[in-house]
Amino acid sequence: MSILHRPLYAEPIARDLSKKMVFIGGPRQVGKTTLATSFIRRYKDAHPAYLNWDNEMDRRKIQKGEWPKSESLIVFDEVHKHKGWQGLIKGFYDTWKNTHKFIVTGSARLDLYRKGGDSLLGRYHHHRIHPFSLPEVGINNKNLEALFQFGGFPEPFLSKDAVELRRWHIQRVSKLVRQDLRDLENITHLEKVELMADALPSRVGSLLSVKSLAEDLEVSDKTVKRWLQIMDNLYYCYSISSFGAPKIKATKKAKKLYLWDWSQIEDPGAKFENMVASHLLKLCHHWEDVWGFKTELRFLRDDTGKECDFVVIKNKKPLFAVECKLNSTQLSPSLQYLRSKVKIDKWYQVHMGTEELRLAPDLTVLPLARFCELENLV
Repeated sequence: MSILHRPLYAEPIARDLSKKMVFIGGPRQVGKTTLATSFIRRYKDAHPAYLNWDNEMDRRKIQKGEWPKSESLIVFDEVHKHKGWQGLIKGFYDTWKNTHKFIVTGSARLDLYRKGGDSLLGRYHHHRIHPFSLPEVGINNKNLEALFQFGGFPEPFLSKDAVELRRWHIQRVSKLVRQDLRDLENITHLEKVELMADALPSRVGSLLSVKSLAEDLEVSDKTVKRWLQIMDNLYYCYSISSFGAPKIKATKKAKKLYLWDWSQIEDPGAKFENMVASHLLKLCHHWEDVWGFKTELRFLRDDTGKECDFVVIKNKKPLFAVECKLNSTQLSPSLQYLRSKVKIDKWYQVHMGTEELRLAPDLTVLPLARFCELENLV
């Protein structure tokens, strides 16, 4: 199986297809279609078992239920853009669930775009597809440098061409705002949403200020909050909340923002932090989607500004905390302080270098590659 067919996802999806429908969500151009169509026998372009709502002919076939009943598996792509998609898919599944398998894919959060019809609850398993991570492409320095520079989306990562990466950035953001967003939401000022998307990379890793964004865009705070939620729903960005540990005065309402494509970020320190955030979020989603654990990715910060970048929580228990320092092996004073206040079994400071320092049984400064191995990242 090739890297594009994503064995990390293909194997659990194959298991789930024997029981229910499978929903495959994730950002635009992350490889959902390639993954989904890999389950179709003898797949090739224009295969009748693959139906894309964005294609006019396919759209008519979906609405009329004119997909080939001789095929054992049908892939419906971007069908959530149809107002009544939930009822449509429910009807197909309830009628043919004993003889057919169904995959539904979308570049928006399928759990939020259930427009009309009866609930699909209990009829599907949901898998969120992430960009490539270091464990997925192979843990070595060459792959780490490539991921850092080109991000984890298949096209730019595999091409490793700086010019093509810049062109890909422009096209991706434009299509996301002017096609995907337009198809799903009623927004009149698309150009301002695009401006906001262009402004977000410079805000990665800092506490998110809605007020500052609103002032820059000359719109209300409420409007910016709505736009940010929509961009989150479309897998452009995501935010994490602070972890309210009992022995620190946490900034409970604070949030930090990250991008699904960290290669957009110019500041190297913020880019590295975002890359680590994406690796940890991928781990959390894997635990949820494949194994059914409840997980959270959060950060630690007290009211004096002392901060640790990430805390991974599983079934309400904080498992480990992670601080990111691009090249430094000097221990962060904030990490040391918070470690003395918050009960978490393991504390890590990760970097892009090669040196590993075990400072205490629960405290290690180490390369990101080594951290991926120790905590079994995916």
